[in-house]
Amino acid sequence: MNNTLTQYDQVVAECEALFLKKTKDYGTAWRVLRPISIVDQLFIKANRIRTIQETGVNKVNESITGEFVAMVNYGYIGLMQLGFTNDDPEEVAYDLVAPLYSQKVNWVREIMLKKNHDYGEAWRDMSQESFVDLILMKLKRIKQILQNDGKTIVSEGIDANYTDIINYSIFALILIQEGQHPA
Repeated sequence: MNNTLTQYDQVVAECEALFLKKTKDYGTAWRVLRPISIVDQLFIKANRIRTIQETGVNKVNESITGEFVAMVNYGYIGLMQLGFTNDDPEEVAYDLVAPLYSQKVNWVREIMLKKNHDYGEAWRDMSQESFVDLILMKLKRIKQILQNDGKTIVSEGIDANYTDIINYSIFALILIQEGQHPA
């Protein structure tokens, strides 16, 4: 588990560094995204990986690794957006975004630790295809929850689905770094 935690934290640090650099470049332009737009952005990334997996052809010359990193960051964007209201400003100061991102990182990490304990690191034996399929399923769930005005009867909410998407993407990135999955 110690190795997992080190690997997990390293991947998250790389994703966070990229997110914060992009925040300096673009500000918080992502604040204009409505919930369905975040879901669709994640869908585009996951579907692209699935297409490459199924066809074996990558014509855009952007790596699968980059798409998983993007899904991590869009997942965190989704979680951050859940905490904002329509009355909050679109542009959020950089010095507020960085701690907000870190807060979500810590929350998602704690959930990973609990689930990883209970599931016994089963993710280490999963295929990259399964990660992508599970992410696509989680996105369909979020779409259905959004159609239900954000309400569920017995199921986890949107935040739990974003959390799983982030963690599946991080696990995929760990396995890519280990050379077990294609990059």
